[in-house]
Amino acid sequence: MAPSTLRRTTKALLAPALALGVTAGLASAPAHAAVWSSCDQWGNTSLNGYTLYNNIWGSGAGAQCVWANSGTDWGVWADHPNTGGIKSYPNAKKVINKSITSLGSLTSSYNVTVPSSGAYNTSYDIWDTDHDYEIMLWVNHNGAVGPLGTPQGTVSLGGHTWNVHKGNNGANEVFSFLRTSDSDSGTVDILPVLKWIKDTKGWMGNETIGDVQFGFEITSSSGGLDFRTNSLTVSGG
Repeated sequence: MAPSTLRRTTKALLAPALALGVTAGLASAPAHAAVWSSCDQWGNTSLNGYTLYNNIWGSGAGAQCVWANSGTDWGVWADHPNTGGIKSYPNAKKVINKSITSLGSLTSSYNVTVPSSGAYNTSYDIWDTDHDYEIMLWVNHNGAVGPLGTPQGTVSLGGHTWNVHKGNNGANEVFSFLRTSDSDSGTVDILPVLKWIKDTKGWMGNETIGDVQFGFEITSSSGGLDFRTNSLTVSGG
């Protein structure tokens, strides 16, 4: 499995745990039939220029199923135990493959429905093609979750105000931007964030941006919770 498919490079084989809750997961999809669904650990498909991943990568995970009406209208049912550690990052991915300086724009709009319980964040996960750098933009979060690394202050970029953290997970540098207030819908101008990291802070060079992923990083969702991306656009050129 290519690194961009997964939320982290360290993966556990969880097939026995994933056999539970499959029926319940599919039942949580909309009443009309979705065009695609999967309860497989690494289930994925391509729709409308986006690649969808179920992506259950963390240890101690429970059951999770993803369904999609399109690449930008999809949802997840997840029943992960109330324990620490990220269990999964179901997401939709758009491939960019352009260097920061060659990008004229890179923007995204999102609209989500998330549960009031559980521990998770709703986030963009942006990777360079070499997977040396990971830029996370948290638009909301709930429960006992937090970013990797140390605080770097607060900055207003791309239409939002963020608390910034910088760290390393042993495989790559991680820059996390946490919106100072939760949002279920909005538009993010991503390019100024990348330029701030590159030009203002000097934390990375003129990297080629490979993937822009958007999804739900789930730590716990005991009893089964629903996460829905009502709409999503990622555009850049």
